[in-house]
Amino acid sequence: FHSNPNLAHLILRGAISYDSSDQTALYIRMLGDVRVRSRVGFDPEGKGSYSYLCIDFRTLHCDSAGPVSGRRLRRLLSFQRYLHSSRLLRGTPHLNPLHILDEDYTGQAKCMLERVATWNFDIFLYDRLTNGNSLVTLTFHLLNQYGLLELFQLDMVKLWRFLVMVQEDYHSLNPYHNAVHAADVTQAMYCYLREPKLAKSLTSCDILLGLLAAATHDLDHPGVNQPFLIKTNHYLAKLYRNSSVLENHHWRSAVGLLRETGLFSHLPAEDGLKMEHQLGSLILATDISRQNEYLGKFRTHLDQDDLCLSNASHRHFILQMALKCADICNPCRPWELSKQWSEKVTEEFFHQGDIEKKHRLEVSPLCDSQSNSMANIQIGFMTYVVEPLFAEWGRFSDTRLSQTMLGHLGLNKASWGGLVQQEGSTSPEELEPSSPAFFTMPTPAVTESEPESASAAEPIAVTTATATGETNYKEIPQGSKES
Repeated sequence: FHSNPNLAHLILRGAISYDSSDQTALYIRMLGDVRVRSRVGFDPEGKGSYSYLCIDFRTLHCDSAGPVSGRRLRRLLSFQRYLHSSRLLRGTPHLNPLHILDEDYTGQAKCMLERVATWNFDIFLYDRLTNGNSLVTLTFHLLNQYGLLELFQLDMVKLWRFLVMVQEDYHSLNPYHNAVHAADVTQAMYCYLREPKLAKSLTSCDILLGLLAAATHDLDHPGVNQPFLIKTNHYLAKLYRNSSVLENHHWRSAVGLLRETGLFSHLPAEDGLKMEHQLGSLILATDISRQNEYLGKFRTHLDQDDLCLSNASHRHFILQMALKCADICNPCRPWELSKQWSEKVTEEFFHQGDIEKKHRLEVSPLCDSQSNSMANIQIGFMTYVVEPLFAEWGRFSDTRLSQTMLGHLGLNKASWGGLVQQEGSTSPEELEPSSPAFFTMPTPAVTESEPESASAAEPIAVTTATATGETNYKEIPQGSKES
């Protein structure tokens, strides 16, 4: 691997030019080093007394061992996957033959975009019609429709390259956490942004951040959950100190691509940094282990009727809640769409469980195909996570869309209950949904208390330890549990 001096040089150089004080760039450079070493059994901490501690989740979809092919290597690495070829060519037409809805997409795909604001939008069909490029084309269309390219003077080529790279860095082998899920969340977010209370209050910056956060909220998701990363002693868990590990990784990955493409490079440095932090605060809010925290705050605001959307921090909080709703809105879609998502997320859960069994790890809740059924998982998820959140969203935005979502949610839950009965599981025990603790497992305790405000308008400074053991001073947006 390191016999190629050019490749070795690129790995050491990292994905972007960086300054040693730049935490995000340092993190990206670290990824290029650690990811390659971990694939060949390198233990960064030198504590590999258990073989599973060095499991690299990017290889877990592959059944065979052996030499790493060029194709698998590109799959293995995220920011580094194309270092063997010119980074300048990434996202350009001859490597990625995508076109902005020209003659290739003038048929049904273009017609579908005219109905992108409808709740029964079929993202699976749209993805097929766009040849697997639903995230790129849909996000570009929405940003352009809002006039954000002109308003923020975004370079069209840089934006297109950024979106292509975002789509590339979602793992297509993940049954659920892939670019189609990101496109679906982005479409749902667009529907929420159009709701009357939000449409008349949000600024153009709010809309830009909301759409970009939706598109990148699961960027480079490995297809396993945070407890898996923690118990396998993965370097990302160490880097983020077991706190919002995936969400921090998604955010930092998004920031890395923003800086690599220079999408915001024309903005004043302070404005660009502020947008990065606000983007992080939105993505960090999707941590399911903090569901009750955000829901409780939302309920309190509604009970006290003190939300003022002319207040920037309140608008940001509503954007966080909108993204949380968009992220888990699958049970609120029509049954034909909702059922497909349920099948995909269950497949991903059970795949993780199979990996844990293979490596003799404790099987995570909901991940054991022998003791869980898709129907019971869905009923539990709807009961303990989705219903409480969307009930409060309906209080905040009592519109036709909210009633439609709650209506689908009720019908879908009843359908899953009916399927359980059809399978012959009619006892109360079989119909009892899974424990609520399985769906909102708390994040490990941290040593410092978190600020009360969830606004990302002003970042807070903390000291963190990197995976290499070095201590670095960096800023994170409020709303992170990192300490």
